[in-house]
Amino acid sequence: SGMAGPHLQQPSFLLATLKADCINKPFVQRCHDLRTVIEELPAKELHGIFPWLVESIFGSLDGIIIGWNLLCLQGRTNPTEYSVALDFLDPSGPMMRLVYKLQAEEYRYDFPVSYLPGPVKASIQEQVLPECSLYHNKVQFPSSGGLGLNLALNPFEYYMFYFAISLITQKNTSATHHVSPSNSAYFILVDTYLKCFLPTEGSVLPPPPLNPGGAIPSPTPRSPAVPFTSYGMHHTSLLKRHIAHQPSLNADPASQEIWRSETLLQIFVEMWLHHYSLEMYQKMQSPHVKESFKPTEEHVLVVRLLVKHLHAFSNSLKPEPLSPSAHSHTASPLEEFKRVVIPRFVRQKLYIFLQHCFGHWPLDASFRAVLEMWLSYLQPWRYAPEKPPQSTEHLPHSVSEKWATFIQENLLMYTKLFAGFLNRALRTDLVSPKNAFMVFRVAKVFAQPNLAEMILKGEQLFLQPELVIPHRQHRLFMTPTFSGAFFSSWPPTTADASFKVKSHVYGLEGQDFQYKQMFGTEVRNLVLKLAQLICQAQQTAKSISDHSAETMASQSFFSWFRFTPSEMNGSYTGNDLDEIGQDSIKKTDEYLEKALEYLCQIFKLNGAQLTQMMKNCETAQDKNGKNQLPDCIESEDGLILTPLGRYQIINGLRRFEVQYQGDTELQPIRSYENATLVRLLFRLSSVLNAKFADQMDVLCSREDFVGRLCRYHLTKPHLIKKVRCSPMVKVRTSQNWGPRISLRFLASYRTLIFLLMIYFIASWFNIGPVGCTFIILIGYFLYATIMTFFSERWKPHEH
Repeated sequence: SGMAGPHLQQPSFLLATLKADCINKPFVQRCHDLRTVIEELPAKELHGIFPWLVESIFGSLDGIIIGWNLLCLQGRTNPTEYSVALDFLDPSGPMMRLVYKLQAEEYRYDFPVSYLPGPVKASIQEQVLPECSLYHNKVQFPSSGGLGLNLALNPFEYYMFYFAISLITQKNTSATHHVSPSNSAYFILVDTYLKCFLPTEGSVLPPPPLNPGGAIPSPTPRSPAVPFTSYGMHHTSLLKRHIAHQPSLNADPASQEIWRSETLLQIFVEMWLHHYSLEMYQKMQSPHVKESFKPTEEHVLVVRLLVKHLHAFSNSLKPEPLSPSAHSHTASPLEEFKRVVIPRFVRQKLYIFLQHCFGHWPLDASFRAVLEMWLSYLQPWRYAPEKPPQSTEHLPHSVSEKWATFIQENLLMYTKLFAGFLNRALRTDLVSPKNAFMVFRVAKVFAQPNLAEMILKGEQLFLQPELVIPHRQHRLFMTPTFSGAFFSSWPPTTADASFKVKSHVYGLEGQDFQYKQMFGTEVRNLVLKLAQLICQAQQTAKSISDHSAETMASQSFFSWFRFTPSEMNGSYTGNDLDEIGQDSIKKTDEYLEKALEYLCQIFKLNGAQLTQMMKNCETAQDKNGKNQLPDCIESEDGLILTPLGRYQIINGLRRFEVQYQGDTELQPIRSYENATLVRLLFRLSSVLNAKFADQMDVLCSREDFVGRLCRYHLTKPHLIKKVRCSPMVKVRTSQNWGPRISLRFLASYRTLIFLLMIYFIASWFNIGPVGCTFIILIGYFLYATIMTFFSERWKPHEH
């Protein structure tokens, strides 16, 4: 209640009762009681509970009070509370009726400036009025003894400020991360408010009529105290900047009907997007500057919903009349609002927001939310009412020339952010199916027929020599101010297209911006690097797939409980594809293949050059399909990784074949082994090897079947060869390299489980332990005999 104006009385009995109900009554009952209170009591009494009620629903600005936690409220987990909350907060529900009831009495509520987005807060604290007209005539001096500045908001503004900022102040809990944010009550409410106050069909619904049974009906059912067209008023001496060239209050009374639409949009844009200014973004490129605001995945998903709806809203604009003079007299305020909603209110802040996300978002799969939001903005034709018919061949439809103006006036959204995505893609592991899919998505969008040509035409318009009057150029190329109502004059439709593109680019980036062409040499080289990386990732995925297939094929009944080479030396480094399976490996290859095809279409890449690139990647594979060593240079101290080699290791493209070079008996105890048994069996085998060393030498020197059998199972010729032929290999051994017995395989938990299973089965058939042991020895002898016959074709291994 401390958020209300200075004239607010002390907490009333009603407020105390409602606070007590929050503790003692269930949620559904509390909402029912609140509905009754709102319907029956006059605005004078409701005025005292309004700030508390808003805070109890959306939580406190500091995040301490959670409120109803709409971000986590899901219909699948809490269907009753979910339904009641949506009904209570619906545009025609009790809460909005309370807002309109208080709106009619022109009450004001204080919102602290300290909780506004960073650029807005800094501007007001420096006594400079922000460009957005939402803040005009609202900044209040602190009361005597008070701390900080406040905004004096009407009830609708106060309600929407809290609703919008709760997306940031109320963090989602980890327990609900497995649930899609798009199913939350907050997401549904955002969609509902957008459809109600920014309708694609018809006009904005009027406020619901006030209850005639109330004690004090609204005496002034008119527009709010700070109406939609009253932005030209002068401000207090605290503010240094004034807005001029605004229409008077009586210019168009019909414009009053959409004040809620503009207020809602401005609040959403300010609270969700205006966390970075161009100056702040440029300062944040320094490594010494800490990031001031980190958007969450839920935040980005809500912004994407806003972008999609604004495209549908602006695309529902009725065709312009043939007579320009008739347009100014017949167009409704809502139609005028649709015409300028994106360029005036959204484009600049969204561009800076995306710039920040592309540069600071973690290099993981969560970037998919930012990517889809960006791609949604780039494709307004997807949300146009007249969608092209589906083709039977499933071929992509050509982008109509009617969108050329949008592309030209949003050129940086396409070109600079595409270069930013390339820089991200070059630093990610494209063997991961999620990363491969993101590259595929971007390439597919930009490969739509006629889109690349229109982007190239926009770049050509920007690079054309100046054909405009110098003083006009200087005035309009400055950073645009999107303040005031949208009835101010705009450049005529006959304005030069080149001038519009230049105004857009310099307006977003400043006069000193050095533009890098999307189809220029620098970006083209980045695309070629990405193409090479795609080829390498395809080969790496193939290697992983081949390795997995070989591993599955080599598994047998006895290999389940004995050591395998990958277990003993740990030379194979796994990838997330191992856990996902062969289907995802195939999907990754398909994504990369199509992405490469689309990139060739967009940038007209040379087919012969790509073929040679593919061959180079294939020759970088050895005969087993494994990568060669990472890129290194030789020095006196040995091999030194180059930056390319470090990049190859980080992204799993190449690796050193690190293997255990010592005695397998002295390897560290593995997690699948019993440590006590390893030590006991090592001592036992050492005693046996010391006692029977001469006999084993004699047996292994024989040329008959027994000699081959003993040599196969009692010697390690591959390890002996390493020690004798490579002076660089220094190994620690338990004894000489002659024939010896190894019993370590018995310490494996898998072996123990296998033996227990055999003894359990034997006891079921009344076979004693002696007979069971005899059966195991006979089976193993038969297996060893068969393996001996193929000893020339099979590599010796440890048993």
